[in-house]
Amino acid sequence: MSTKRVLMVVTNHTSITEDHKTGLWLEEFAAPYNTFKEQGYEVRTTSISGGKVELDPNSIPEEETPNWKEARNELENTEALTKDIVDEDYDAIFLPGGHGTMFDFPDSDALQYALQKYADQDKVIGSVCHGPAGLVNATYSDGTPIVKGKKVNAFTDEEERGMGLDAYMPFLLESKLREKGAEFVKADSWSDFSVRDGNLVTGQNPMSSESTAEKVVQALNE
Repeated sequence: MSTKRVLMVVTNHTSITEDHKTGLWLEEFAAPYNTFKEQGYEVRTTSISGGKVELDPNSIPEEETPNWKEARNELENTEALTKDIVDEDYDAIFLPGGHGTMFDFPDSDALQYALQKYADQDKVIGSVCHGPAGLVNATYSDGTPIVKGKKVNAFTDEEERGMGLDAYMPFLLESKLREKGAEFVKADSWSDFSVRDGNLVTGQNPMSSESTAEKVVQALNE
């Protein structure tokens, strides 16, 4: 059996306001990265514009997390996502979150190209927390939103308001996904919750990072 290949795409956007720094939420990358590597998958880490990926300061543990070291090293000098990379034969794409994704995922040509191609080919698409920001403009080649009629989850409007950041977001993720025709399902704020609808897998918040990755593994191994 050939080794499964997963393409991970992370944000490069680093600020919400001048005073509020953001970036990639570390757990949402590191926990799925480890889950995929434990399965023996080949994992390729890319970002929207390449280079060193900045972490949301609030996502950095106070104490070193030894089993995240390899994942963190992956973020030191990432490749920029390109259509050529997308055209290499990956079995799944995975989008970790962090508020940065709200700013650079929706309008990234390469990411939207990837999501359309993978959706048209019914490949596995996974994302967690704010990672589904990449899905809000994603369509099949016929123009249908890829979330339309699908059970989908993401960082909820209630969670965004709870953080006091709703006024600074370009849109509210739950509301936008509903507008695109998604059947948005959710659990209590800050609880571990993820959902799989066919080959589309989405998770609610950082606590859902591992369960989201496990559902991607389930989809890949069927």
